[in-house]
Amino acid sequence: MFMLTGSNPLRSVAAAVLLCALVLPTAPAARADDPVPAAPWGAITVAGRSIEPGTSSRFAFAEKPGFRAWYLNSPVFVARGSEPGPTLCLTAGIHGDELNGVEVARRAFSLTDAAELKGTLIAVPAINAEGVRAGSRYLSDRRDLNRSFPGREGGSIASLIAFAVTSQLLPHCDFVVDLHTGSDQRANVPQIRADLDNEAVRGLAMHFGHGIVVGGAGPDGSWRKSAVDAGVPAIIYEAGEPLRFQADEIEHGVKGVFSVMAYLDMMAAAGTTVPDDQVYRRSQWLRAGTDQNGFFFPVAELGDEIEAGQLLGRIVDPLTDVEHEIRAAKAGKLIGMAVSRPVLAGYGLFHIAWTH
Repeated sequence: MFMLTGSNPLRSVAAAVLLCALVLPTAPAARADDPVPAAPWGAITVAGRSIEPGTSSRFAFAEKPGFRAWYLNSPVFVARGSEPGPTLCLTAGIHGDELNGVEVARRAFSLTDAAELKGTLIAVPAINAEGVRAGSRYLSDRRDLNRSFPGREGGSIASLIAFAVTSQLLPHCDFVVDLHTGSDQRANVPQIRADLDNEAVRGLAMHFGHGIVVGGAGPDGSWRKSAVDAGVPAIIYEAGEPLRFQADEIEHGVKGVFSVMAYLDMMAAAGTTVPDDQVYRRSQWLRAGTDQNGFFFPVAELGDEIEAGQLLGRIVDPLTDVEHEIRAAKAGKLIGMAVSRPVLAGYGLFHIAWTH
């Protein structure tokens, strides 16, 4: 025990301070592995608009009117859940003629109740709004928006839109589901396209729960690959034909979105998974040969299991009546095909996938 002695006041004060330091408890020092308190769940700001928890909002992507806004006027739908959770971004209409995806995004959002949602659902159902209105796959500059990501400021129209989506939408996204159909008078069986070597992407694809899963990282410049390269798991849902709404493909798409949301614990719903035997590692288009030009008549049907050497269709030259048989080079599943129409050499006729 310390005794306070002498008459020096400074010495007495110093001794008292030392005594307090010895007998009073001290707060433990913070450790590097201590959990960081979670940020409060509040409003989210997307493209300049604030959306409060438990509410939904719909607005145009471009905040201010102007000539530039004509190309950036995609509708944006945001549902901010009443409880914390991840942000799922639904995108569609990158190709303006692929209408099934546009309706999947619109319908899935419309059926989502923000008051019962955990996390945030962001839907951009017509990224290429100009193309959706005109029924055109491409933009007015004839560029493919899905080969223009991540885009850049001051580039072409496609690059401008891609940059706006990358810089203003992607930072909010924890996961992306991009919605498409077949292209250029072709039809696709309902399918998920995903980089199966990426575990987070594979989990998202398998829990879509509807259709088949086809492996592949996607082409350079695509929205899906650009998102994954930025660290955001992304998949594509492809189903049906362009330039039309098809009820079955839309219904499968909406159910798949809700299955993903259940997997992410965003909503109380029964999620499903794709069976392992419906996962295909590779796929390839069978194209018309160099001397195969004319009217195309398919024999096989979308979704068929194909044997090597099987007759898939015929091409007839209408001026000479010369007929060419189109046969499968290898066994697999027919996941996409052209509709009956005139074709020239090199045109993609049958898309065949296989498991290994």
